[in-house]
Amino acid sequence: MNIQLTGLDWTIIAVFFAVTLIIGIVVAKVSSKSEEEFFIGGRNMPWWLLGFSMVATTFSTDTPNLVTDFVRQSGVFGNWQWWAMLPTGMLTVFLYAKLWRRSGTVTDLEFYEMRYSGKLAAFLRGFRAVYLGFFFNILVMASVSLAAIKIGGSMLNLSPWQSVSYAMIATVLFSAIGGFRGVLLTDFVLFIVSMAGAIGAAYFCLQLPEVGGLSGMIEKLSANPELADNMGVMSYDDKEDLLNFFIIPFAVVWWSIWYPGAEPGGGGYLVQRMLAAKNENHAVAATLFFNVAHYALRPWPWLLVALASLLVYPDIESIRQAVGDVLPDAQIKDDVAYSLMLTKLPAGWLGLTLASLAAAYMSTISTHLNWGSSYIVNDVWKRFVRPQASARELVWMGRLSTVLLMVLAGIFALHLSNAVAVFQIMLSIGAGTGLLFMLRWFWWRINAAAEIVAMISSFIFACYFQIWHHQIFSDIILESWEKTVYPVILTTICWMLAAFFGPKTSKEKLREFCAKINPGGPGWKKVIRDAEQDNCPVVPEHPAQNIALGVVAAVLSCFSVYSILIGTGDFIYGKFQSGMIYALVVVVTMIGVIITWKKMNRKVN
Repeated sequence: MNIQLTGLDWTIIAVFFAVTLIIGIVVAKVSSKSEEEFFIGGRNMPWWLLGFSMVATTFSTDTPNLVTDFVRQSGVFGNWQWWAMLPTGMLTVFLYAKLWRRSGTVTDLEFYEMRYSGKLAAFLRGFRAVYLGFFFNILVMASVSLAAIKIGGSMLNLSPWQSVSYAMIATVLFSAIGGFRGVLLTDFVLFIVSMAGAIGAAYFCLQLPEVGGLSGMIEKLSANPELADNMGVMSYDDKEDLLNFFIIPFAVVWWSIWYPGAEPGGGGYLVQRMLAAKNENHAVAATLFFNVAHYALRPWPWLLVALASLLVYPDIESIRQAVGDVLPDAQIKDDVAYSLMLTKLPAGWLGLTLASLAAAYMSTISTHLNWGSSYIVNDVWKRFVRPQASARELVWMGRLSTVLLMVLAGIFALHLSNAVAVFQIMLSIGAGTGLLFMLRWFWWRINAAAEIVAMISSFIFACYFQIWHHQIFSDIILESWEKTVYPVILTTICWMLAAFFGPKTSKEKLREFCAKINPGGPGWKKVIRDAEQDNCPVVPEHPAQNIALGVVAAVLSCFSVYSILIGTGDFIYGKFQSGMIYALVVVVTMIGVIITWKKMNRKVN
């Protein structure tokens, strides 16, 4: 399908790209001053700018495609696979954001040599830099670029390589020029454009004759026995869906699996923004804003377009006919339906929506480029290759690595097929590591060996249960939930054994960590007691956190955000009575969060 863009559409798109490029050029001089300026903006960023950037980064081009894939295959309920990750986000807000800001590092990987001792700590830092900053980061960017391929093919009649090339050139220009400060400022603009485009797309897609407005969509979907349950946030087809999409994510996934943007204990580009905050409170506020916006405020425009697509493109064959031969057959999946729905928008809004999709793409990719580049430069080049490198050399290495990452991600994107498949791959690779990432802040026994074992074993078990098991034991069929739970259990056992029996972190390093970070909790009492017995007591630089109150605040916040999410759906569907009940829950839980937060910030001995 090829759409005709008007002069108004092209003007909107041109203005959008001009603004993003100008921002990169304007801040280029400041960003080039030092490594800290290029990668974390000089540690002087306000919470609202960081919060908007966090939200914009996770508003990637593949997210509406992923949401559409979930809705078309499993209904709105299928999205609990990622909504269930909110608890780890809220724990990051109330327990880990302050700790990360206290660390004073340039990247989160510097944590390893702050927390662990010896050659294992150095190896872990370098290996994780290459593994996450290079290989895993390329996989994430490739999945986002896959969405760009499908949008370019279904909306603009572009071949896969054309879509990737155009997207790469536009993004890498301002990412390499403006550094982290440019990314933040551009993200602010990109988020506004992205949200405007998403809301406009939902409105106009609902007005299509095949849909008949919001009431028409609800009526038509409700009248179809196969589609009636697709609308409900808590409606599922069978016990298997309940188990796979709700019970397992809440019972196992959120605390045990490492996933970009929802890392247990914080990590990656979210931590990069916490480290760039003015102070601890700005880091907390930014992370809280992100979690509320990401899980409660953004999903419904995407969900409405996805539901409407069920009436316009009821099956894969109808999608295939609409796309034609622009995309390879392997890439024509349910997630393409979102892009096809956007082709039906009126002039002006079509240009704005295309600009919003470009904004979503550029925001996510620019962040991953800057984040991945920070690992390569700070945790590989500066740490192991050229410790004496000048600020100018480090900045230019950052720019070169930015270009290299983008090129490789674009090439890899050409070989992927659909959003859900990539989502499942990333979940399986990090299975079983999450609990370690949370406990390492609060338990002295976690060591570098445990992290190495967790990383290796999770990858091996992911490969076995996702690929090798079926080839070796073809007669033993594993359920989807088993492929998630078993790797988590086995990986956790492996790293726990390493924590107890592996090389321990030196007393000096543990005491330094306690003094600098002072996480609080019973897990450090032995270290503090031993230091006192050796007549070298730990003198903390910061007050300890009240972990119990942090957990309470996180739980209350989860209830509040989920109530906003579900209540919004009830209001949209005309269920005002239940919607008001959820609104009341929001008010009560928010008051509880405020009270708990004030208690947490009282002086703790």
